Amino acid sequence: MNKNDLISAVAENSGLSRNDAAGAVEGVFDAITQALTRGDEVRLVGFGTFSVAKRKASTGRNPRTGEPMKIKASNQPKFKAGKGLKDSVN
Repeated sequence: MNKNDLISAVAENSGLSRNDAAGAVEGVFDAITQALTRGDEVRLVGFGTFSVAKRKASTGRNPRTGEPMKIKASNQPKFKAGKGLKDSVN
């Protein structure tokens, strides 16, 4: 399922027009992105939790040359599925 498929499914399930559903989906994505940018956690009970994981700087190897290279520290978005989502998939 891609973003357009998601918008179509939201429109169909909620009875919203396709434009309203697109606005709602974009709004949810924007709200989650803004919260993670601030360093907050987004918990959707039964669905899952979005959070930010801090990765330390490390040394890796260039796969082509085998030469050591430095990998900068970074923040990575992370998602942990909730019990309701896990149960519905299994």
